[in-house]
Amino acid sequence: MLQTSHRPADDADIATVGRGRSELAFGPWREAISAEFVPLEAALRSSASALGFVGELRSRTLGSIQLSEVSGGAVVVSRTPGMIRRSDPGLIKLGMQVQGRSIVRQSGHEAVLTPGDFAIYDTARPYRVEFTGSCAMFVVMFPRAELRSREQDLASAVARSINGEQGIGGVLSPFLYGLRRSLADEGFRDSPMLESAVFDLVSAVLEVGSPADHEHSGEVLLASAKAFIEAHLSNIDLNTRMIAENHHISPRYLQRLFEGDGATVAGWIRRRRLEKCRKDLADARMAHLSIGAICSRHGLADSSHFSKIFKEEFGVPPREYRNDTLRSEAAAIEIKVRT
Repeated sequence: MLQTSHRPADDADIATVGRGRSELAFGPWREAISAEFVPLEAALRSSASALGFVGELRSRTLGSIQLSEVSGGAVVVSRTPGMIRRSDPGLIKLGMQVQGRSIVRQSGHEAVLTPGDFAIYDTARPYRVEFTGSCAMFVVMFPRAELRSREQDLASAVARSINGEQGIGGVLSPFLYGLRRSLADEGFRDSPMLESAVFDLVSAVLEVGSPADHEHSGEVLLASAKAFIEAHLSNIDLNTRMIAENHHISPRYLQRLFEGDGATVAGWIRRRRLEKCRKDLADARMAHLSIGAICSRHGLADSSHFSKIFKEEFGVPPREYRNDTLRSEAAAIEIKVRT
């Protein structure tokens, strides 16, 4: 049974996540992880035996995101420079420890993970993940191009242990557990909103840089506040006081943090809501939704006011933006098909 010390164990939930798995010997397990993720090398630790190894792998996709849970014994998994030269799909992996202990190494950094902790690593750089014994890890993998982060933010944040109970980790951890439960939920369906939430929350983690070095700094609080906003944009009551109370700081201090970043809390909320709406308006999968439905799903209840501020922000009314964008996308697809 999988357990975590950072979250009260729900026996029924945990049993459901494990349902339907098949046990694999070391050889098939090694082939399966290389096929399911990116090309990888896997070797038993010196103290482990292939005869007693039992591994499992369960995966599903949500749009452009792959969710997996991998478990096994004492092994070392590596992505080498040669493998990267032969195949680099440009993916980011976030690994959350579910059971046991692992060590993630990349770019000179080392993250020691115990249940509830997680780390980010990049398939375009060599890395090594060592499972010290019987363990399980939940992995979220998605395209690097979806992140809003700078390259230096990613380079600083890879293979850094992020505590699932504190700071930015405390915001993202419940979301990861929710994604993990979807592995066993056949009725769970992906949506552009869910994908966007994953990308935004991971981007917020990367903005922190090295959370282990300054867990309680203003930079971490600011990134955590932004992640909280991303996760609650649909709440029409989202405001400065709610965010401040969640982080146990005063509204005035929260406002100063945002002002130091060249924004206000309300201005940031408005900008992110508008960006979410713009992304949905440009998405052909959302074409069946009215403009009013799109703005309300991101916390903007007044569609006429939304049209006004959208035009102020992007220079065109939302309906015109949607029509022009979808028409251009359809034309591009038609040209590609013809050629």
